[in-house]
Amino acid sequence: MKWNKRKRNTNKLSFWKRIRFKYKLSFINENTLEEVWSFRLSQLSVFISLGVFAFSLVAFTALIIIMTPIRNYLPGYLDVEVRKEIVQNALRADSLGRMIEIQNLYLKNVTGIISGTIELDSIREIDSLARIDADFEIPRGPEEEEYVKNFEQEEKYNLAVLNTNPLPVDGLFFYKPVNGMISSYYQADIHHFGVDIAAAPKESVLATLDGTVMYAGYDPNQGNVIQLQHKNGFVSVYKHNELLLKEPGEQVVAGEAIALVGNTGKLSTGPHLHFELWYNGKPVNPEDFIVF
Repeated sequence: MKWNKRKRNTNKLSFWKRIRFKYKLSFINENTLEEVWSFRLSQLSVFISLGVFAFSLVAFTALIIIMTPIRNYLPGYLDVEVRKEIVQNALRADSLGRMIEIQNLYLKNVTGIISGTIELDSIREIDSLARIDADFEIPRGPEEEEYVKNFEQEEKYNLAVLNTNPLPVDGLFFYKPVNGMISSYYQADIHHFGVDIAAAPKESVLATLDGTVMYAGYDPNQGNVIQLQHKNGFVSVYKHNELLLKEPGEQVVAGEAIALVGNTGKLSTGPHLHFELWYNGKPVNPEDFIVF
């Protein structure tokens, strides 16, 4: 036993001695046989030098890809940027179209006034956002004035009338979470708080809004589930996934792939995505916000 242990120690020492043993590399003038230049190196120094060189090469290549337009050719990188640009261009086009309609209506009214075909007082509004005084055309009678006064007094402290749409969706664009057809609709009375979207297996599941992954895990009934917390109190839930691509705490952008469509969980009968949308702890119908 002592001999074997001594032998192993000797082998270790010989190994370290062998890789640390330095060799001399010399450059000799062929005509004069004079040593022009020489340096010493070992196997360990060669390995370290090659490792540093490989790491530097990888870091330099990654820096070039990140800092230059080459990154646009990476698979999956351009998808999110393209989607954002498409949405922004669509909003710009819609705004420009609306402004053109307003300008055309304005010019039409001016032309009609100049030509005498339209009376000045007949023009009510150009932009649909403008408001007309309620008593502009029909004066209110005494009974109507009394009714309006009583109604305004009763609703004076009713804050609900100040906001006809309690959901803060202004400026929000909800991405369709997956390409497919709805196989089961939102039915709160039977506790089906979402929509089932039949899709191809391993189809990319996209984040409907910018947000943070608040849960990503497996449930025996729901399969692989991922939940995202969005601004303004919205939470989106994606169930029965084949694979989850994000972990809790990660930030995601709208349209980014977060999972793959699957058929996991006891309640799943085929490849599909069960998608839910919640607001302030209460389920809402996703079809009210997304065109599937």
